[in-house]
Amino acid sequence: MTAVRQDAWSPDDDLILAEVTLRHIRDGSTQLAAFEEVGRRIGRTSAACGFRWNSCVRKRYGEAIGMAKQQRQKRNYLKKQGINPAAVEEQGGTEAGEASKNEAPSVETISLDAIIRYLRQWKNTVQEMNRQIRQLEKELKEKDEKLRELQEENERLTKEVSAVQSDYQVVNDDYKALIRIMERARKLAFLADEQEEDRARFKMDANGNLERIE
Repeated sequence: MTAVRQDAWSPDDDLILAEVTLRHIRDGSTQLAAFEEVGRRIGRTSAACGFRWNSCVRKRYGEAIGMAKQQRQKRNYLKKQGINPAAVEEQGGTEAGEASKNEAPSVETISLDAIIRYLRQWKNTVQEMNRQIRQLEKELKEKDEKLRELQEENERLTKEVSAVQSDYQVVNDDYKALIRIMERARKLAFLADEQEEDRARFKMDANGNLERIE
């Protein structure tokens, strides 16, 4: 098991921490990965490296950190354009000399073909977006027309339902009135039958007795 150092940080330790961390920033990696690499190299924990960077070393390399972030952004841009960042940096380093190897590539190092290709891609993107917008506008217009037709159909059906309900109410009222008339007629007929039965006729026989005539 590798022993973990507990002694004070030396200038060489700080330099290794700065170089590795700046490289990770420039390459788009994380500071945590940088601290782990430094810890393996100098025999310290990644937590100790992170604390040393944030509390002391980072303050001395503010300008270098800014340049590393710019390099990371330009490297990411070149990758999106299909350009090898390493080749561009090598070309820029050759033209600028050994003194500028660690500097970010300038805008001039980006080839004209890459710029033209980027603009063409952007033009195609804009054209595609405009086509999609026109398609969406067409679909929206069709949906608005369909909605208007459905609203008109709904109004028509609502009127029809209202008319049917009115007709049903009239028929229902007529039916109830008819039932009442029929009930009254039945009662009247029943009473007439009873009264007819009550009006029985009689005659007197030879002996003076009353005899009912059927």
